[in-house]
Amino acid sequence: MNAVLNETIQKILTKEINQGRKAILQPLIDLIQEKVNADKPIHINFICTHNSRRSHLCQVWAQVASAFYQTQKVYCYSGGTEETALFPKVAETLAAAGIDIQVIAATSNPIYAIKYNENTMPIIGFSKKYDDSFNPQSEFTAVMTCSQANGGCPFIPGAEKRIPITYEDPKIADNTNQQDEVYQARSLEIASEMFYVFSMIKSS
Repeated sequence: MNAVLNETIQKILTKEINQGRKAILQPLIDLIQEKVNADKPIHINFICTHNSRRSHLCQVWAQVASAFYQTQKVYCYSGGTEETALFPKVAETLAAAGIDIQVIAATSNPIYAIKYNENTMPIIGFSKKYDDSFNPQSEFTAVMTCSQANGGCPFIPGAEKRIPITYEDPKIADNTNQQDEVYQARSLEIASEMFYVFSMIKSS
């Protein structure tokens, strides 16, 4: 991980998680620990309405956190109840945090290669429905990152477990002079919670 990302991680590690959020995160911790104890792969699909902001931030930071804490066999995905596009400010926010972002297909729904370490396979980021063939079709955990998706999708086909961990949508700041600040704050909030989750996992 490069110097900028290492600096971001040090900031992440200083952020306190309150008891209410810890309780919300505990089912995901328990699920991951159960998989680690059984030496099984951990497939997590982070789901939001448009797969444009929060679900991508969760996917990327969970993958970074699993690598940081050396939790093996973790595979993170994201999806939406509909396909739109990864919002450009999300890519900019991740790049500012020290994550390498490359556009590999500049279409109306761009495809990004997202790398947090020069020697790892990139995360492929683009908007897609949660049941897209790019995502796992069975034996995965569905983490609902927004209340609309959580309420609108009572059943996720193929999911072993469904866990709501919702965040406020940073798009509330779009087209305002607070946009950068709000996106950075949401990214840091999500990152700190994903790092907390993986910090609690004990190796088998």
